[in-house]
Amino acid sequence: MSSPSKRREMDVMKLMMSDYAVEPINEGINELNVEFHGPKESLYEGGVWKIRVELPDAYPYKSPSIGFQNRIFHPNVDELSGSVCLDVINQSWSPMFDLLNVFEVFLPQLLLYPNPSDPLNGDAASLMIKDKEQYEKKVKEYCELYAKKGDISGTLTDDSEDASDGDVSDGRSESSEEDVAANADP
Repeated sequence: MSSPSKRREMDVMKLMMSDYAVEPINEGINELNVEFHGPKESLYEGGVWKIRVELPDAYPYKSPSIGFQNRIFHPNVDELSGSVCLDVINQSWSPMFDLLNVFEVFLPQLLLYPNPSDPLNGDAASLMIKDKEQYEKKVKEYCELYAKKGDISGTLTDDSEDASDGDVSDGRSESSEEDVAANADP
């Protein structure tokens, strides 16, 4: 059996070698930012989020801490902190899981199947239950405003450094400002 530090290194390396853009924080592997794209055929399709991952010393025996850095409208994500309410991460984590599971299974499932009965964002949960059409409109509005590739704005910390450091942007945008203006709600 390998040690937790070897396992941590292996899992981070596996994530870095996958299709995800991974940015280590503070030149270590205990804190990372990962670029996450909304799942296809979901309300979040086309959205891009910066996910903060913090690995505890006891990882993989203790779950990683996962949080959205830019805004998302979802019943199980706290809008102010970006914290995620996901049982598999918060309560039933197992060392059998790894970081790829988080990004390839757990987060996509969270976005595809929100649970309004166990909310961190009461407004999103209430709107989802009472007016599904308005809920879907607001999700798409947040994606348009805060989750565009090349302009991951609306980070929850919203420091001027974050907006100007350019680490997240590759200089290309999938949509121009004219496209956004043409598709904006009246």
